[in-house]
Amino acid sequence: MPKTYTISIEETELIKKARENVTNKTEDKRLYAVQLRGEGLTNGEIAARLNTSSKVISRWVCQYKRDGIKSLYQKKGIVRHCNMTFEEEEQFLLHFAQKAEKGQRVEVGDIKKAYVEKVGHSIGKGQIYEVLKRHNWRKGMPKK
Repeated sequence: MPKTYTISIEETELIKKARENVTNKTEDKRLYAVQLRGEGLTNGEIAARLNTSSKVISRWVCQYKRDGIKSLYQKKGIVRHCNMTFEEEEQFLLHFAQKAEKGQRVEVGDIKKAYVEKVGHSIGKGQIYEVLKRHNWRKGMPKK
């Protein structure tokens, strides 16, 4: 039977504080996963929210419990440039969600254009779809 790790409330608070100083999105994602585990979410729920597998979440939690918070930071020499944290993406998409709730048409091209303006550089073809998937957006066509 796999070992189940619990994250205390104190540990969760320390992780929240550590996330305030993190600029690397990958590191923030790892810390956020452990934070969510401390808030009572399951590995599957966390994996769905962060667009990764539950095995990866399990590995991060295990790594944290075994070696502490420093183990979740990237090793030197490995750099992955990310544009926004999960919360920043959520805030960015809020405008488009409000527009859709009013019954106005929201197109991926418009979202991508605004995203590129916000981050200040071009992005890959599928990147905007990954952002939308991460936030549980789905394709919907209005009835004619």
